[in-house]
Amino acid sequence: MAEKGGSLAYVFPGQGSQQVGMGLDLYQGFSSAREVFEEADDALGFPLSRLCFEGPEEELSKTTNAQPAILTVSLACLRAASQVAGQLICPAFMAGHSLGEYTALVAAQVLAFKDAVRLTRQRGRLMQEAGERVPGGMVAIIGLDELSVEQVCQEAGAQIANLNSPGQIVISGAKEMLARAADLARAMGARHIMPLKVSGAFHSPLMQPAADGMAKAISELSFRHPTVPIVVNSTAEPVTDANAVKEELLRQLCYCVQWQRSVEYMVGAGVSTFIEIGPGQVLSGLIKRISNEAQILNVGDASSIRAMSI
Repeated sequence: MAEKGGSLAYVFPGQGSQQVGMGLDLYQGFSSAREVFEEADDALGFPLSRLCFEGPEEELSKTTNAQPAILTVSLACLRAASQVAGQLICPAFMAGHSLGEYTALVAAQVLAFKDAVRLTRQRGRLMQEAGERVPGGMVAIIGLDELSVEQVCQEAGAQIANLNSPGQIVISGAKEMLARAADLARAMGARHIMPLKVSGAFHSPLMQPAADGMAKAISELSFRHPTVPIVVNSTAEPVTDANAVKEELLRQLCYCVQWQRSVEYMVGAGVSTFIEIGPGQVLSGLIKRISNEAQILNVGDASSIRAMSI
């Protein structure tokens, strides 16, 4: 990366952004992206690239597969953009939504890609197993403010999992608690209640078994200090220390993803342009609702990479 862009931030998407066919045009069009997919396949010992390109969708969407797949495609986008541009402007901050935090760690040279792709595969497996141990889920509540959703959660026994943008909040909990919370939210005037297609109550205390398993896996890897401050999910504040990164990766499994506050922090620190790097445009939509004035660009496929220079 080249000179630092004080008004620029890179953001990386999380689970839910996967779709069959993602990354195929990158693989075919850029040697640097092809190397990322080949490295992922080699590190995991199975053809993750084929799962990204061909599916089936049901298999790709499994937590244990979706997480390393999104990480891989996002890094392939970043490497392909770097190949086209020659040298990228170094952002003032990086941030990722849940799983996307791992992509930020590779981009900021905290973790080697092969370690990160194995770690996200393990994270997905542990989260899936925790979800099977205590069946739970996640529900998006549209049209209520944070205080109202907090009241719903306290009464139903659920927990706020994602503060995504004004009026879009995701809650987690055991299935019977979520059903109760949905009824309460409707009674309070929520415009829309949308169950998410996930395998457990992510970002809630029900993920503690996954955090315990991840603690061992993380302790066995080498972490470096980030080359760029990473605004982390659990606090919406930047970290620049390897040990703080390790603590965050365990904390974010069981605590709320503070995405709205993360974006607000970066805007307050002078960021005016956000580049979403990876499949889909979920984060772009959220950022638009958080900051009307932010400029948002997407690097998610071959055509977008060829059309822009960063």
